[in-house]
Amino acid sequence: MKYLIMMYATQNDFAMMAGRPVPEQPPERMLSRDEVQQMHRFMEEYHRRLEESGELVEARGLTPPAHARRVTLRQGDTVVTDGPYPETEEVLVGYTIVECASYDRATEIAADLVRPGFEGEWVDVRPIAENMEDLGI
Repeated sequence: MKYLIMMYATQNDFAMMAGRPVPEQPPERMLSRDEVQQMHRFMEEYHRRLEESGELVEARGLTPPAHARRVTLRQGDTVVTDGPYPETEEVLVGYTIVECASYDRATEIAADLVRPGFEGEWVDVRPIAENMEDLGI
């Protein structure tokens, strides 16, 4: 079965990775260029291992929330709102799709993303429905 591993961050996280100060965050939360490069190397290695094991289906990062648009319907009219959205702090910033033997294995794979120094971060793991029966409704 295929599983979607979803990673989250905030617009402030993107600012801190870019070395821009964020008023609500202490300066030590800003990442240096080396720390950002380490994070990218970590993700490359993480995905390389999954590729070697044959479990990687796809992995992508998303642009910062400031580049997002939300499309909704209000009173019969289509409304488009540019991000970031003040009512939503954390947003989806990347995903990995794996195909593996079990939900437990997908959870083990996702657990590798929750690492020391990144307390408070989380990832979600969800099975991907391949057909109506997989939806369980």
